[in-house]
Amino acid sequence: MNEYDRRHVWHPYTSITDPLPTYEVAGASGVRIRLADGRELVDGMSSWWCAIHGYNHPVLNEALRAQSEAFSHVMFGGFTHAPATELARRLVDMTPDGLEYVFFSDSGSVAVEVAIKMAIQYWHALGRPERHELLTIRGGYHGDTFGAMSVCDPVTGMHGIFTGTLPKQRFAPKPMARFGEPGVGANSGVRADLEALASVLEAHVGTIAALILEPIVQGAGGMWFYSADYLRGAAELCREHDTLLVFDEIATGFGRTGTLFAAEHAGVSPDILCVGKAMTGGVMSMAATIANDRVRDGLSRDGGVLMHGPTFMGNALACSVANASIDLLMNGPWQANVQRIEARLRAGLECYRSHEAVADVRCLGAIGVVETKSPVNVAEMQKVFVDQGVWIRPFDHLVYLMPPYITTDEDLDTLCEAIAPALDLLLS
Repeated sequence: MNEYDRRHVWHPYTSITDPLPTYEVAGASGVRIRLADGRELVDGMSSWWCAIHGYNHPVLNEALRAQSEAFSHVMFGGFTHAPATELARRLVDMTPDGLEYVFFSDSGSVAVEVAIKMAIQYWHALGRPERHELLTIRGGYHGDTFGAMSVCDPVTGMHGIFTGTLPKQRFAPKPMARFGEPGVGANSGVRADLEALASVLEAHVGTIAALILEPIVQGAGGMWFYSADYLRGAAELCREHDTLLVFDEIATGFGRTGTLFAAEHAGVSPDILCVGKAMTGGVMSMAATIANDRVRDGLSRDGGVLMHGPTFMGNALACSVANASIDLLMNGPWQANVQRIEARLRAGLECYRSHEAVADVRCLGAIGVVETKSPVNVAEMQKVFVDQGVWIRPFDHLVYLMPPYITTDEDLDTLCEAIAPALDLLLS
């Protein structure tokens, strides 16, 4: 099985002729992943940040079973169903104020594509088709489809070879003021960051449709946590320049940063919000793009319709498990668990700050990051982690943890301690 996989199956971000090693999974439960050879791994990744309740959760399994006995999927064109309507209600109720209109899709990247379409169609409907560019900041990552790639950092976003093919967007410097750094004072880092953003926006406001940001936490572009005052200032700049604001909360939504949505750290609400990943607890692929009155009214002018419709839009199985996942989250001690995880990660990772191979250590919510001075060898480091009984997937200059919210203190300690021998690889 594994040899056939190695020869014929393309895995993410790896060569088909010389692939990175893979480890065959036979089962998973709670925060444990069981390999085919019998070894068990403590999961530190939440399966790329989505399995917030752990694996094989009986409530989520029952939601799938019950829905499958009624129907698994029907086309969303011309039909609707209770799981989709109920999920839309939950999302409207829990997301920042003003977000009222829900468009379902089947992945985070597609949710971003839909947001981009919304922004462009909005200005087209208002008779301003020249406002078709997107503004974003360096260090961002928004997905692997073409529109989403165009607003990823051209260097850290992994899509540099497509630069000549992608739509040309506008990039402002990455905000360097850290999360928690105040934005007051003439010489503050936040003020300098916002002045840099303002200069790009003001120079191109006539062609920019929207500013798109990952609020507070930049994910796969570098796992960087920036100031909430920067986010507040960016929202104010958009208001001043009549520019739409899009938040990509696919990685940060549903509690990961300590608030339900990262935008809440700044107390701002966007015109368009993208969510996904943890929405279904990692059981099914699903995402949503949620808009406010301004976007609805503008896009719908003169009978306008949003020109998008995925085949599996509003999939009933995905909607049902998302409803169950949101209920688990909202009815459980998610905030206390995320606060506990943050404290444990801070305690467990701080010792690496003085390590010769380490450039920085930072934590926010259920996210812990050890940034290294040199790029990691993914295959070698992955083997060190597996040999210690943990699943941590490093990349570039980053060894990071985003564990399920149910992870115990003991398992958090195991994950943190496993990083020491992995870092020593960088000195050998």
